[in-house]
Amino acid sequence: MSAPRLTDIRLHQQSRILELVFDGGAHFRLPCEYLRVFSPSAEVRGHGHGQEVLQTGKESVNITAIEPVGNYGVKLVFSDGHDTGIYDWNYLYELGENQARNWQAYLDRLSESGYQRQEPD
Repeated sequence: MSAPRLTDIRLHQQSRILELVFDGGAHFRLPCEYLRVFSPSAEVRGHGHGQEVLQTGKESVNITAIEPVGNYGVKLVFSDGHDTGIYDWNYLYELGENQARNWQAYLDRLSESGYQRQEPD
């Protein structure tokens, strides 16, 4: 099976949603907070298994810019200044496919850490 190819990307800044459409018909609406806390950057993922850094306080983060990276991905610039990590098409597709499971795991980690998630502004 070939890798998914992004065919359309739209940022809805007011609702803080990034809408993605892939060839084959897959369509995802990913919140900016979700994309920020699952950034593929070393700052978030660390440099190896078990070095992930729990991201907190990202409830109201937005995307301020989307920069293409070759024909395989984008760099997302967030309103909190985070701008590292390349979201390739495969990673964006995986984030869409696994959104519910990933989000619940993130909420569980927040709870375990004692962090009280605030409702976005």
